[in-house]
Amino acid sequence: MFAFIDRLRERLGRRAALLAAVVVVALLATATASAVPAGKQLTVTDQETGEVVIQTPVHENSTVALHYTHSVQKSPVVDQYTVRGHTLVYTRMEFESYGWGLPSRSDVREVNGTFVLADPDWQGREIHVKPGRVAGHRLVVDDRTYDLVERSNARAVTIRVTDRSLLATILHS
Repeated sequence: MFAFIDRLRERLGRRAALLAAVVVVALLATATASAVPAGKQLTVTDQETGEVVIQTPVHENSTVALHYTHSVQKSPVVDQYTVRGHTLVYTRMEFESYGWGLPSRSDVREVNGTFVLADPDWQGREIHVKPGRVAGHRLVVDDRTYDLVERSNARAVTIRVTDRSLLATILHS
């Protein structure tokens, strides 16, 4: 590396060599920062194109929830997950009335007029969702809400926890 800088100094002069060294160091620092993981993020991608439609920081035990309107019953449903490492653990489902696709043989309790299924038996690294305009899917990550229909243009998406680079952390802090 120093031999390279010495050759530059001979050919271009001291200022140009110093500038070149600064550029090389900046490029190396940027490359390192973009490769080093510094946390986690929830990444939502279009299933067909792979385009990232949402990327937001998460941490251990972050809450990730899908809010939507049940297509048959026209009542609100909330599917809630908790981040554990790179896994999304399904922790709770809330709904106001029974309809097609809602649990009927599970340990469902009524809490203040809402049916609650606590601790559903599912966890995984990905959630596949087809946001619908009628259902009005919204993604709530901790205290941040995203219109999943608008962001995805009502196209199928995959939701997963990915590593967040040091560079992304610095740029979005």
